[in-house]
Amino acid sequence: QVQLVESGGGSVQPGGSLTLSCAASGRIFSLYEMGWHRQAPGKQRELVARITTRGNTNYANSVKGRFTISRDNAKNTVYLQMNGLEPEDTAVYYCKADFLGSEHWGQGTQVTVSS
Repeated sequence: QVQLVESGGGSVQPGGSLTLSCAASGRIFSLYEMGWHRQAPGKQRELVARITTRGNTNYANSVKGRFTISRDNAKNTVYLQMNGLEPEDTAVYYCKADFLGSEHWGQGTQVTVSS
């Protein structure tokens, strides 16, 4: 069982920055495909960014150029650096791990962008 714990959410003004972290249990973190998803009120959960075991990344069009996903396999942690935050980025952000066809989700962390 993979356990994921997100942290780093909070409230910021438009244009601000936050860095989310997701710490994973297990000794084979380097084999997990990792991703960040978000869900805004009244909307479906959507992919924000993902990073493969080889470090390849892809992003939702809405966050390209503003968000950066990275991973530190030595720390069993994946990060989401968010710059230029907009009110539309307000959502609960979830970390997800994929391993051998199984999905594992964190509990989520709230990000609120407002003036």
